[in-house]
Amino acid sequence: MRKMLLAAFLLGAICLQAMPGQAQERLPEYLQAEKFTGAKLKNMLFSTTVDPHWFQQGTRFWFEYKTSEGKFWYVVDPAARSKTPLFDRDELAAQLTEIVQDPFEARHLPITNLKVKEDGRTFTFEVTSSRDAKPKKDDDKKKKDEKKKEVFYFSYDSQTRKLTHLKDAEEEPKRLGWASVSPDGKSVVYAKDCNLYRMSIENYRKAQKDEKDSTIVETQLTTDGTPDFGYGIPYSILNTDTLCNGKRRSVWGCWSPDSKYFVTIVSDNRAVKPLWVINSIAEPRPTLETYKYQMPGEMEAPEDHLYLFDMTSNTRKEIRTAAWKNQTLDLSYRPWEQKQRDQELVPAIWQGDNNRFYVTRSSRDLHRIDVCTYTVGQDSIVPIVEERMNTYQETRPIQVFNEGKEFIQWSERDGWAHLYLYDDKGNLKNRITKGPWHVEQVVKVDPATRTIYFTANGREAGENPYYEHLYKVNADGSGLKRLTAGDFFHQVEVDDEARFIVDNYSRVNTVPCTDVIDRNGNKVMSLQESDFSVLKAAGYQFPELFTVKAADGVTDLYGVMYKPFNFDSTKVYPIIDYVYPGPQVEAVYYPFTRMSVRTDRLAQAGFIVISVGQRGGHPSRSKWYHNYGYGNMRDYPLADHKAAVEQLAARYKFIDINRVGIHGHSGGGFMSTAAICQYPDFYKAAVSCAGNHDNRIYNRWWSETHHGVKEEITEKGDTIFAYKIATNPEIVKQLKGHLMLVHGDIDNNVHPGNTIRVVNALIQANKRFEMLILPGQRHAFGNMDEYFYWRMVDFFSKYLKGKQEDSVDIPQR
Repeated sequence: MRKMLLAAFLLGAICLQAMPGQAQERLPEYLQAEKFTGAKLKNMLFSTTVDPHWFQQGTRFWFEYKTSEGKFWYVVDPAARSKTPLFDRDELAAQLTEIVQDPFEARHLPITNLKVKEDGRTFTFEVTSSRDAKPKKDDDKKKKDEKKKEVFYFSYDSQTRKLTHLKDAEEEPKRLGWASVSPDGKSVVYAKDCNLYRMSIENYRKAQKDEKDSTIVETQLTTDGTPDFGYGIPYSILNTDTLCNGKRRSVWGCWSPDSKYFVTIVSDNRAVKPLWVINSIAEPRPTLETYKYQMPGEMEAPEDHLYLFDMTSNTRKEIRTAAWKNQTLDLSYRPWEQKQRDQELVPAIWQGDNNRFYVTRSSRDLHRIDVCTYTVGQDSIVPIVEERMNTYQETRPIQVFNEGKEFIQWSERDGWAHLYLYDDKGNLKNRITKGPWHVEQVVKVDPATRTIYFTANGREAGENPYYEHLYKVNADGSGLKRLTAGDFFHQVEVDDEARFIVDNYSRVNTVPCTDVIDRNGNKVMSLQESDFSVLKAAGYQFPELFTVKAADGVTDLYGVMYKPFNFDSTKVYPIIDYVYPGPQVEAVYYPFTRMSVRTDRLAQAGFIVISVGQRGGHPSRSKWYHNYGYGNMRDYPLADHKAAVEQLAARYKFIDINRVGIHGHSGGGFMSTAAICQYPDFYKAAVSCAGNHDNRIYNRWWSETHHGVKEEITEKGDTIFAYKIATNPEIVKQLKGHLMLVHGDIDNNVHPGNTIRVVNALIQANKRFEMLILPGQRHAFGNMDEYFYWRMVDFFSKYLKGKQEDSVDIPQR
């Protein structure tokens, strides 16, 4: 009898547990993770950097900054060491309420499109009302049906504090993205129906009001453009569209300083094979998207052509550039000036003088790179500096100064990235920087003092070698000086006169701050500190930095550890390694970074999450470090990550070495699947997103650049490119752990076929796995990132902790 009662009790319990609609008891890890959903985080932390808008004259700038007290607008005068609120927010809110007749409050001012005029005192901005705008008489029916909100236009005198409602102001002419304006502001160049056109600035003004205005006069410069070899060709096209529809498109190119010439590179893609994705959720029916896509080793390559247009005669000349098969070309643009930021029309101008410009030519394997010049009237470009290396080479834009007579070349020729000074004939004048450290890029050249301002890392003893600083040096190599202080990652903005610098500095474990410093590195004033009050009130804790050795026992690797904010040192946690193999960048971010679904947010679900670099992973260290994986793109980063996890587990008792997961996106998707297959007894679970699992079908540039391609000459004398790389489908038969594959179905970067090939191999090997296809998503997961996050939490919770929430509805976003 007792046995019968016990059996009945157990059966009832099982039935109750299985009853549809029965609420599952919430897991504490999920509740902790729910505190930091994407929607909630938007209202916990606001501005973290100062983004300066420099005035047209002088060294003043304004910036907008948001805290838990709302938005503030400030005007900064570094010379006077002053930072002044632009508005009395309470007074402005009252004035706007009276004029717009919508209620406004100081902490919620809806100011948009704020700009300062050339006088340095008058600002303009817009406020959108809650009421519908009245349609204009000349609006067509379609525009009348759109129900736009009424926009109010204002000017504000920052000295008198006077606000003026511009009652008769019209909507600011929209910037038409297709227009490349000449430096003299008299004409624009653009593409239409695959050909090149130009129009006067007066006709452009007509187009700003109505692009279909029949009185617009256009001058057609070419007639031979085709959809695969023409001007203004987009990356991809839908089967519902056409390129020859009269729509104006932008053209990549630049002008001579005197506006007489326009130069552009046109790629002949006729031989390149197409690739496709299908958007199954497009309305009213699925659409086919087609794009040209060269895969590694394929001989059907795009071919670059360099054209110079004489705008005084509207004629075109092709410039000879050939040196190597399947070479690429890149034009050198004059750097943008800070004062141009809010200008309506900003010309793209070539580096050089009125009759001479610079172009970089690269071989397909990137072992050979030439800096070349072209002089108007000649037939060919002329190589003046030749860079050669047995592996691929990184490049940075050259910096031309002294009226085109000198330029600065960035090169890794001695194993470290440094700067070299050349004359315009390619004669080396002197080396500018040297030593076992990395120059990242030139920020500013002051020709008057011949001073070069640049960012670099790895020079300061005892610092994390990834922290960037701003330095200055004389063009002759003397006077090298660090300008930014402190053991931080510095992100800088230098004014056009190189007098003052806005220095945003932080680490992953510090509150971001901003200072203004002068050209000698002296601190002028503290500017801003981020408001972490709401985020910390919710329990936020900074991640921790760590250093481990690579698998060679010699190379230092730098990483970040993310813990649950309710971390308990007496507990033992699974560890998840968030990875990206590089080689163009590692998974680790060294300045402060907002919470991410892949690191600190994942940790909140009850995991220790780490990200750490690896040999071969980042260009900002030595050339040796960067090229470590050359020729072995699948397996080179794996041993270092296994070694890093093992060292951390030995160092910290709260890490369970028997419950190790791995996760990554794109290259990290490729890497995480490779890791769980190559170390099947070490990694117990992997989430691999949008991975280029089979680099034979990934794009030629990335795969051939970082893995390597061999240029060979056949018996007939033809040049071919041999390519062979290990893939993930080859090793999935070794899988022992749990694998989840995720991909967006219209990913036109890493084609979904990469993941499908892994799926096919898994099925052939008779392996269980999980798969999630995200409809309508590109390479990033866009508006489905939050959904993906909770599915990843479910997966790792199930296979690393043995418990997950399994109700039909995922937690609230």
